[in-house]
Amino acid sequence: MGQGLPVLPGWQRNLMPRFQWPSTLFGKTAITVGAAFVSMQLLVLGVAFVTILYPLAQRSADDLAALIVLSAQTWVELPPETRRDFKNELSANHDIWIMDDGGPVSLGERTLPYLKMMEEALERRLGKPTRVRIAETGEPWFWADLPIGDSYVRIGFPQKRIGAQPVLAFALVFGIGTLISLITSLLLVRRITRPLSQLTDAVTRVGGGGMPDALPETGSMEQATLARTFNRMALQVRELLDNRTTLLAGVSHDLRTPLARLRLALEMVSENPSTALLSRMRRDIDLMNGLLGEFLDLARGLQDEETQQVDVTGLVRNAVEDARNTHASIEYVFAEPCLDECAPRALRRILDNIIQNAIRYGEGGAVTVHCEREGGKTTIRVLDEGQGIAEDQLEAVFRPFYRIESSRSISTGGSGLGLAIARQLAEAYGWRLELRRRECRGMEARITL
Repeated sequence: MGQGLPVLPGWQRNLMPRFQWPSTLFGKTAITVGAAFVSMQLLVLGVAFVTILYPLAQRSADDLAALIVLSAQTWVELPPETRRDFKNELSANHDIWIMDDGGPVSLGERTLPYLKMMEEALERRLGKPTRVRIAETGEPWFWADLPIGDSYVRIGFPQKRIGAQPVLAFALVFGIGTLISLITSLLLVRRITRPLSQLTDAVTRVGGGGMPDALPETGSMEQATLARTFNRMALQVRELLDNRTTLLAGVSHDLRTPLARLRLALEMVSENPSTALLSRMRRDIDLMNGLLGEFLDLARGLQDEETQQVDVTGLVRNAVEDARNTHASIEYVFAEPCLDECAPRALRRILDNIIQNAIRYGEGGAVTVHCEREGGKTTIRVLDEGQGIAEDQLEAVFRPFYRIESSRSISTGGSGLGLAIARQLAEAYGWRLELRRRECRGMEARITL
């Protein structure tokens, strides 16, 4: 059998470095953004080095090599009595020194990219390999023995003559740039993930049945939109919970009265059967069935009807004509036929509710129904001439079991569910149902498809 891979002892495995990618969005995004910044920085530095710094360094080395070769050739051609002045001029003006006494005792080797360029430039000009070596006596000096004619001229220059230090410059730029990139990435990622962390905490509280504080609708457009949407959702969840509580309380309250009447009627029927008592019992049963039907409609979703192309004008006309059986002073006004995509049964239910409200609270005045289409939208307006509703109650009447009439009698104030169901139906299909006070007298109920 072949030998398997050696298994390291446990203590050696524990010493091996382990790296685990962070599991948080902050850590993953920070590493990704930081790596992207550093990679881009390396790319920019690499391109700058290849296209700018390296050619400049080559040109500098070539120019210095040309000056050194020219100085050495001039030195050889000058008479001995003028060489001292020439050497002093080179030293003063160009930081170049010619050694006529053999130069430093010992020269060492140092591998620098710039010196390599110098050696290549000298070899191209002299036609022979030439080494540039270092003499470290205090400040480093670089020396080269140039073959000029039949002799060698030792000529040198100090390290400061090279000037730029590209390696150090690149190291500083890369180090500082990396630090700035990391700080920027951390700040950027924190700016992105902090709203998400707040949203996560808020969602957890909503899931636990709590009501978190509203998220700040600040930051970028997407973050502000997300916070605004969540705040609206949290408010709707709270309203649903409140409606559930109100629904349960309303069921118990509104059914208690007809049940009490039924109990009393049953006791009376057993003693003295009467057709009137039986009729009242049937009315109470029908009333409870109607209440339970409205409760169930409000408790469950109502969007179960497919939309279709509907003659809204004809639908409104039929609703008005049916309402004339109970209220003769109701008219409709149509500018032109209106065709729209909608759910006809849902629209008819909403329309019947607001027409009946207009008749009930219109104090016997005329009720007018307008249907018109403008700007690609169909609008139905139901106008009455009653006392109207106070401005601060225009939205409150859409809450379940809310009644302006304080007696809570179904005969005088209704069940308090009609407008709530109508608003829920409208929102389910993307319509808008609102109430407005008329300038003269009465109310306007408006449905916008």
